[in-house]
Amino acid sequence: MHLPQEFIDYTSALFGPKRWQKFSKALDEIPSTSIRFNPWKYKQEQIFLEAKPVPWCQDAYWIKDRPNFTLDPLFHAGVYYVQEAGSLFLDRVLRQYVNSPVLALDLCGAPGGKSTLMRATLPQGSMLISNEPDRRRANILLENMLKQGHPDVLVTHNYPQDFKQTKWNFDVILVDAPCSGEGLFRKDEGAVKEWSVANVNFCQKRQRRILQDIWPCLCPGGLLIYSTCTFNTKENEENVRFIMEELGAEILPVFAKPEWQITGSLLNGWNFPVYRFIPGITQSEGLFMAVLRKKGERIGHNILPSSARRYAQGNKLIHLLSDGNPTSEQKGKELIPTTAQALSLNFRKDDFPHIELTLDQAQAYLHRETLSLPAGAPQGFVIVTYTKYPLGFIKNLGERANNLYPRNWAIRNL
Repeated sequence: MHLPQEFIDYTSALFGPKRWQKFSKALDEIPSTSIRFNPWKYKQEQIFLEAKPVPWCQDAYWIKDRPNFTLDPLFHAGVYYVQEAGSLFLDRVLRQYVNSPVLALDLCGAPGGKSTLMRATLPQGSMLISNEPDRRRANILLENMLKQGHPDVLVTHNYPQDFKQTKWNFDVILVDAPCSGEGLFRKDEGAVKEWSVANVNFCQKRQRRILQDIWPCLCPGGLLIYSTCTFNTKENEENVRFIMEELGAEILPVFAKPEWQITGSLLNGWNFPVYRFIPGITQSEGLFMAVLRKKGERIGHNILPSSARRYAQGNKLIHLLSDGNPTSEQKGKELIPTTAQALSLNFRKDDFPHIELTLDQAQAYLHRETLSLPAGAPQGFVIVTYTKYPLGFIKNLGERANNLYPRNWAIRNL
């Protein structure tokens, strides 16, 4: 892989000769594939063959070969999510420090990996606000959160300063900050081409603006989880120091076993716990994570999902894309059930007949093709399933069945 010389000079000095040699060799290797199962949907016997557990995340596995996930109906049913192993360390953080219901915010949530993990890990009774400032990416986030099906998730499209104006207070805030993307070089050639020292400096300034805007929304005693997918100390340790010194936070350690090969800080004189995932050393793409607590005594408040939902629905500053309870759509005089309802854990699916599809039929359905149903199939609105997992609705008219799968979710090519 051809890397910018400035990146080589800086990062090789930061890593040291042995780490740099392992890292540069790994850039030419095929990355490992890891998946995390949705704890409310998957059955243990459906784990991929030759799967190896990711030790720092419950329900997560490395799999031997990378299949075409787009063609797997279980992926679209929200049974599992494909996610980098490094980002799965968030599970370890939350299980260590969050033991009671909380109101949590994933500020930069798209495409949805960390948000789906947060909802899987947070204690029962918690509410997650999964947010994405970029509108196009927010639609991707919405699709992935709806497929997971948990009702106690609000999907929003807001900028950090919007939350600051609402005076909404959160117990946990994840800032997976937009960064220079050094940790994605092995998977994204565009990240290599876009890298520059100027972009690193730009990202650091943007990250600090984001942190300053969202900091007032964190409750006293609340957790801020800061992460990037980059290696340099400007976007990582220097920003953690900024949070500690300028915003007023203490940094917290996270339990990690030595055999996990997670690297700490590489900055001389740095004596605080941070966690760096380096390809070739840890079985992961690049990631940095630090956990901080806002100073002050924690103030309890009503974080029941119902009250958080009402607050978001009634606040004009919040651009709410989903309140967690998908509804049918009114078209003319007809009320049409939606795919989001079929995928929701909170929807009464027994109110509709079901038809089990074969793999070929399920792929055709996800491609929005017209299905040929057997004689005697129930008419009207029907939930179609694959291995008993709901995929969505059709409307069986007898002579044909209208495919109700959303156009913007459809598989483009089979």
